[in-house]
Amino acid sequence: MAEFTQTISVRCPRCGGREVIKRGMHGDKQTFGCNQCSRRFFRSDETLDGRAKQIGAAVNMYYDGLSYKRIAENIAEMFDRPEPSKRSIYEWVRRYTDKATKTMREYPAHTGNEWVADEMTLDVGGRKYWNWNVMDSRTRYILASYLSPKRDETAAFEVMRRAKLNSATIPKRIKTDGLPSYAPAIDHAFGGEVKHIVSEGLHAELNNNMSERLQGSFRERSKVMRGLQSRESGQRFLDGWVLNFNVFRPHEGLKGKTPAEAALVFPPFNEWEDLARPKARAFTARGDFRRRRGF
Repeated sequence: MAEFTQTISVRCPRCGGREVIKRGMHGDKQTFGCNQCSRRFFRSDETLDGRAKQIGAAVNMYYDGLSYKRIAENIAEMFDRPEPSKRSIYEWVRRYTDKATKTMREYPAHTGNEWVADEMTLDVGGRKYWNWNVMDSRTRYILASYLSPKRDETAAFEVMRRAKLNSATIPKRIKTDGLPSYAPAIDHAFGGEVKHIVSEGLHAELNNNMSERLQGSFRERSKVMRGLQSRESGQRFLDGWVLNFNVFRPHEGLKGKTPAEAALVFPPFNEWEDLARPKARAFTARGDFRRRRGF
């Protein structure tokens, strides 16, 4: 019986031949072999810069709410390549979310006088968790998003502590829905320097509508959370989603700026693919980012 050979529409970079077959995976990259000259190679769009574009597109689609399967199909169509495995996409998301989150610790936000805080439930691995959020009213910059199994003072303090670390300035007041856990947590985190204000309802003059809208945005993406099986993976998703919201998404309410720009936060990247590029091609200085954005 003749051996089956799968022919791929890829030219060999050595001889230009089209008799090319798949030769297995090297890490998360597909390798090919030429039947005419025996050359083994990566596809041309698997170069470092081309690969960065694929990674950036995949991570962006993930935080836009697409499934791993749909992302793989889109990458194959967009870049005329075999579909990446779900494992590859997962590793891209994990690696570059962690890298971006670590980098952002060095770029605290310049916030306004008022922050808003709220909490909502999320299902992670079949368990109910509480997602706590703190946002700056002036810039729409999300200062912290924290996943906790409990809705208690300890969790409220932790999200306030994280928000404080991510801001270069301290607000005069923090508005919440009135959950009893907030008042002692705010006092503990800020040493009594910040006033706690309780919302009087959605239609009252003193409301927490901004935070409610933020929670609605989280709910729109909550389907992705169904694929997360642990608190750790859930927290990573929240960290990446928040970064995507803060740095990569212009807001009409900010006249086309991102929350990061409004809060004078200029990390050394402005797209997910920047994080996957070789260091020589990445934005490595605040001035480079500002020039790219037109400041």
